[in-house]
Amino acid sequence: MKMQGQDNHNSMDHLAVTKEEKELEVYLDEGQKSAYEQREKPEVHTRDGTVDRFGRPAMKCRSGGWKAAILILVNQVLAIFALYGVLVNLVLFLTRVLRESNAPAANDVSKWVGTLYLFSLVGAFLGDSYWGRYKTGVVFQVIFLAGLVLLSLSTHLFLLKPAGCGDVNLMCEKPSFPKVVLFYISLYTIALGYGGYQPSIITFGADQFDEQDSIEGLSKVAYFSWFYLALDLGCLFPNTILAYFEDTGNWLLGFWMATGSAALALIICLAGTPCYRHFSPGGNPIPRFAQVFGAAIRKWNVSAPSQSDQLYELPSKESAMGGSKKILHSEEFRFLDKAATLTEDDKISAAPHNPWRLCSVSQVEEVKCILRMLPIWLCTIIYSAVFTQMASLFVEQGAAMRTTISGFHIPPAGMSMFTILCIAACIVIYMKALVPCAIKFTGNPNAFTEFHRMGVGLILAVFSMVSAGVVEVYRLRIVDNSHAQNTLGIFWQTPQYALIGASEAFMYVGQLEFFNGQAPEGLRSFGSALWMTSIAMGNYVSSLIVTIVMDITRRKNKPGWIPEDLNRGHMDRFCFLLAFLTALDFIAYVICARQYRGIARSMDNNTDDPHQRI
Repeated sequence: MKMQGQDNHNSMDHLAVTKEEKELEVYLDEGQKSAYEQREKPEVHTRDGTVDRFGRPAMKCRSGGWKAAILILVNQVLAIFALYGVLVNLVLFLTRVLRESNAPAANDVSKWVGTLYLFSLVGAFLGDSYWGRYKTGVVFQVIFLAGLVLLSLSTHLFLLKPAGCGDVNLMCEKPSFPKVVLFYISLYTIALGYGGYQPSIITFGADQFDEQDSIEGLSKVAYFSWFYLALDLGCLFPNTILAYFEDTGNWLLGFWMATGSAALALIICLAGTPCYRHFSPGGNPIPRFAQVFGAAIRKWNVSAPSQSDQLYELPSKESAMGGSKKILHSEEFRFLDKAATLTEDDKISAAPHNPWRLCSVSQVEEVKCILRMLPIWLCTIIYSAVFTQMASLFVEQGAAMRTTISGFHIPPAGMSMFTILCIAACIVIYMKALVPCAIKFTGNPNAFTEFHRMGVGLILAVFSMVSAGVVEVYRLRIVDNSHAQNTLGIFWQTPQYALIGASEAFMYVGQLEFFNGQAPEGLRSFGSALWMTSIAMGNYVSSLIVTIVMDITRRKNKPGWIPEDLNRGHMDRFCFLLAFLTALDFIAYVICARQYRGIARSMDNNTDDPHQRI
């Protein structure tokens, strides 16, 4: 009877998987069906080593897939809604409520956004090493929610004085220093929560797809585009309706709506707990990295063998990091191969090998993977410096233009609606038109690589800043000729917002796929954090450029390029400067991308191309 019950249970599992197969097949195009038909009989458990919440091997029919990923995507829509409920008009809040001037306010926004994304390293470290991605995501979401509650309360109790202040007409009283400190504590608590949560949840969503399964592997690639589309949709309401309410002085409404959205996001994340797949944390990577450099330095006078099969590797299937696949040897950074070189002392030692003297090839290749990605990462920083202008200088430029069209006031931050719509259009067109056409004419599903997408994003960013500069030239010309202010309509900003949106769709989605796909398996959250830290560094670079430009251009009693009154400045020159720097960055990017060689993993006759190039 027991055996019969078990047979019935296995039969039901098989039926469930077969039903899932039939449902999936409806959504497959011809290329995907071909890959699907090549697959052997359906498997009950995943092959990538994921487990359920109890630590048992994850079952395909009961966990992961789109049913889990959709919950994470909805969570992202609500979380980004909460973040942008604060960010979208933050520069105006600083100038109207805290009484800061334009350049310092733009710098403060850039520093805050930069710190927010820099906190991603904290979340990635804890998620990959100790807590796991799910627990890390939940803990930092709680911190994020706490920061929003504190922000709403501090604004209500201390900052909006007199009542109704903070709109375009009535400035608030300059708050005392302790009140400003409390505001910034709440603001940076939000940064810690959202920044720490984001890389874990990005990678956790990708973990719901088994990349060793032909169908789920395709879904995993598509997930990053849908993820960014979810971020885009979550920005739509804050950048339009909420931006309008905040611009008219209803700051509390915006902040409390953001708080409610963050609370709902946390609830939805927790609701999917029974159906998530998990990777076990792989331990602290810092000692492993230090061991590679330490062993290589100790053996600086040892010659590494020319044949990779003569280097030391663990006999087991996994690498030194628990659960991860072995990584094949690569030719770059040959000095580090000394760490995996067997010396006579290593061979005659009966004791287990000391990792500070001898490392496996996979352990060495983990370090090489990160080192290879760094030049590409550096080339994305200038782009992020351009992107951050949308939340600072673009808004200040719009505030200096005519914002009333046919009797209706257009909030300056609301112009980012065109960015959001353009992102959504570009992602859909790319996935539904460009990729199928490329596959049809070339037969190559990877006709558009992540390198192509990032390169297109850089070029479009150049055009966006040129467009912003041209608009500013005409705005200043009209002001000078008419001796009046706000004579150029705000909708002249539409091209620059649309172009930065198109560039974002290509650049940031490409970065997500690249850094997540090329990172070692146990450091996937770190790969997502690289994307976020490029945004962080871009914000810091933007702040640095603004500071340097203002220090240079304010000499001899001149107002500078970005003064309090933009009509007396030359923001157009600043935009052209950023366009020039981005063009130089594109040249450097092409050089680095053409020399890049991708990661090669050992995995059951399925190896990534080790020679991926632009």
